[in-house]
Amino acid sequence: MNASHPQSHWPLLLAAAAILMITMGTRQSLGLFVSPLNSSTGLGIVAISFAMAVGQFVWGASQPVFGAVADRYGPTRVIALGAVLLAVGCALTPFVRSEWMLLMSLGVLLSAGAGAGSFSILIGATAGRLPPQRRAFASGFINAGGSFGQFVFAPLSQALIAAFGWVSAMIAMAAAALLTIPLARPLRAPAPRPTSHQQDGSAHSGNGSRPAQMGLREQLRVALRDRSYWCLHAGFFTCGFHVAFLITHLPGEVALCGMSAGVAATSIAIIGLGNIAGSLTAGALGGVYRMKWLLFWTYLTRALAIAVYLMAPKTAFTFYAFAMVLGFTWLSTVPPTAGLVGKLFGMRYLATLFGLTLLSHQIGGFFGAWLGGIALDGSGNYTWMWYTDMLLALLAAVVNLPIREARVGRLARAPA
Repeated sequence: MNASHPQSHWPLLLAAAAILMITMGTRQSLGLFVSPLNSSTGLGIVAISFAMAVGQFVWGASQPVFGAVADRYGPTRVIALGAVLLAVGCALTPFVRSEWMLLMSLGVLLSAGAGAGSFSILIGATAGRLPPQRRAFASGFINAGGSFGQFVFAPLSQALIAAFGWVSAMIAMAAAALLTIPLARPLRAPAPRPTSHQQDGSAHSGNGSRPAQMGLREQLRVALRDRSYWCLHAGFFTCGFHVAFLITHLPGEVALCGMSAGVAATSIAIIGLGNIAGSLTAGALGGVYRMKWLLFWTYLTRALAIAVYLMAPKTAFTFYAFAMVLGFTWLSTVPPTAGLVGKLFGMRYLATLFGLTLLSHQIGGFFGAWLGGIALDGSGNYTWMWYTDMLLALLAAVVNLPIREARVGRLARAPA
């Protein structure tokens, strides 16, 4: 693949975006299955929320592991393994009869499989094959593919549930997961080696050595001593809490307000549609403005959106408008976060280092999904979860400000 010709990048970007469309579309539609799964198994909302919370953690924990494997052996084998795990997890879920079985199918197999075909692996697989000026756009474009999956899979899953039952809908998702195997073929091309004067457009590492000259262990030591890296982790923890709480419990919130499951499915689809615009915008702005400021405004907008939602009358229009604002900020944190990791530490181990930030994201996701179930079971509503989410979003906005990031204009004059 000739990196000097932008058109040669499109097969790579389209393949990565299509893979994320399937893996994210599957994960982000699981909230629609909570009620029918509870009715069918009788396991209870807390047990199901805990299984989905474990899934949030496993999805994050698997990514630095799969990222390290992909950095060493290439992404196609990792994606193929993930496709099988995701398909098996989906296919087994309708047959669970205990909490442990649900934890294994939904919490481990499905989530690990989705993790093997997610952000860190796909962005890491493409970033090293692209020139520095294309990477922010590529991250946004791939992320938009995941958003499009949510836009497609949410109403499709709800339609299948309504027409054929939730078991058939889950089996259909298992079949879709296997499509990621042939889609991974364009990712097989090896990444070009950086030249001596171009080390992936990244900043020098903390010890004065270029990241490309380091082994993985040394790069991890450098990253873990870096305050900016930990600020990214803290902000991404909040992002995970927010996303997991909403994607798991938004259907329950809609039901508490006396509206149908169709409103919930439409809201989730709107979130996906809004996130396409948000991801592409974040990817484009990442080459113009400092990415830490993009993160600041994204998290602040979330906090304001929740405050307005809590004061607004609970109608279908309110949920749709809320979903559009949430969608625009939903995962638009991914391109600037991945971009900052690349700026700070280079591209060589991006899949691993960004995978670790996604682990923090999913630790937050664990608490967002699990505590939402506890809140509903204990108080009959999600009120205190909304206030917690709003407070965390405000803290996340502030914690990104100390990140060290050179001005974009200065970077633009660096050798490309």
